[in-house]
Amino acid sequence: MTFGFAPSSAAATSTSAASANAVARLLEPAEWAAAGIPLLRNPREVVSGLHTRHRPKPSTAIVAVLDADERLRASASFTRRSAPADGWMFRNTLLDQLRRVIPHDLRRRTPVRTAVLLYCREGDARWTEEDGAWMWGLRDACTLHGLRCGAYITLTRDGWQVLGEGRGGRRPNSTSAPEPFATSEAPPPPPRTGGAASEVLRRVAAR
Repeated sequence: MTFGFAPSSAAATSTSAASANAVARLLEPAEWAAAGIPLLRNPREVVSGLHTRHRPKPSTAIVAVLDADERLRASASFTRRSAPADGWMFRNTLLDQLRRVIPHDLRRRTPVRTAVLLYCREGDARWTEEDGAWMWGLRDACTLHGLRCGAYITLTRDGWQVLGEGRGGRRPNSTSAPEPFATSEAPPPPPRTGGAASEVLRRVAAR
């Protein structure tokens, strides 16, 4: 004889409530667009800079904090755990990363810095529920850290796309090599060797 237990109605209700809460912790593209998220002046420059610094692979998320002039102030990358997409969990992870890299701005009446999120994933550029959970998590993490909620960007084989804005490009993408930093950030080339010119350069460098 085999004995078993059927799930109680209370347990079934609890499971369905948990599922409903998880689904509620995401934002649709239309909700995101209506939230007044500030537009990036030069999204490709932001994406290229983060791609070069962190070299993301699929399942890598990069959260970055920009100042009013869109200069990068701090950034952190991490790998998404293989678990169901949940905006609350994403919020906690993003908040933990932000606390590690930059002080909060909760004492300010109005946020002066903006957090953006770039997520490298498989698939195409179309919105997914996972994207919606990241959007929910980013918005909530920014509120709790005193930051302005900025763009959510996906990076796939097709390229990059700022969701909710319709702006994107083919490069960089999840398989492309990182682009070199801007010339102003690159170290100066070493002087050529040989001949009198080399001796002059050596003396100038020694001063």
